[in-house]
Amino acid sequence: MAGSSMRGGRPRKFKSEINVVPYIDVMLVLLIIFMVATPITNPSVINLPTAGKSTQPPSDYIEIALKPNSQATIRINGPKSGGKKAETVTGKTDLSERLRKLHDDNPELAVMISADKDIKYDEVVQVISEAKKQGIARVGLATK
Repeated sequence: MAGSSMRGGRPRKFKSEINVVPYIDVMLVLLIIFMVATPITNPSVINLPTAGKSTQPPSDYIEIALKPNSQATIRINGPKSGGKKAETVTGKTDLSERLRKLHDDNPELAVMISADKDIKYDEVVQVISEAKKQGIARVGLATK
C-alpha cells in the first residue's frame, strides 16, 4: 500500500488554498493600533494666542470693512468724526493712499478691520501690514 495513509487507506490530497486567517488577525491588530494612535495626533488643533480687551478703546477710529469681491469700505467712526460717509476703494494701492491721507490728517486715529468670514486670511494680514507701514500704531480686528 504505497502512497496511502494509515487512516482509511485513501491517498492524502494537499490543499492548494491560501490560509487567510493569520492575515486577518494581523490586519485587525493594525486597525486597532491605528484607531488608538489617531486621536493622539490631531493636526487640526491650532493653539491661538489670547488677547484681553484693550484698556481704553478708541473714541474715533478708521473702520476698514473688507468684502469678498476685493472691495474695501473705509469709514471714520466716533463722536468726533462729524458723520463722514463711507468710501469704497478697490485694490491695495487705493487703500494705501487713502490710509496715508487719513493718517496724515489725524495721526492718533486707530484702525479697526472688520472682514467678512468668506475673506481669505491673507487679505486681512495684508491690510494690517499696510496700516503698520503707514505708521498707524493701533490696529485691531472687529468680532461679533
